Amino acid sequence: QVQLKESGGGLVQTGDSLKLACEMTGRSGRAYSMGWFRQPPGKEREFVAAIKWNNEITHYADPVKGRFTISRDNNLDTIYLQMNSLKSEDTAVYYCAAGPLVALRVGKGDHWGQGTQVTVSS
Repeated sequence: QVQLKESGGGLVQTGDSLKLACEMTGRSGRAYSMGWFRQPPGKEREFVAAIKWNNEITHYADPVKGRFTISRDNNLDTIYLQMNSLKSEDTAVYYCAAGPLVALRVGKGDHWGQGTQVTVSS
């Protein structure tokens, strides 16, 4: 059974950096493209970034381009989200997901983690 577990969330200040991690267990991460999503308070879940299973392609939502970097280590079955220059509007529960890249880009995934809270205080 595939499981995804996020870690690394927390409370930071505007301008700080934070790195999230998402580990896949139950199957090799190489089988999936993976992505990050977030749900701000009172809003719908939104796409943040995605990475192809072989690291060759990445996609980012416009609000995070140039500030966030998605990466993966297939040896560890883990993906990361390096978040720099954090803003108050980045406050959200961050989820990782696994599935086809085209599906992730429209908010769909085969497997989802339970999320980790990121709070950016101004």
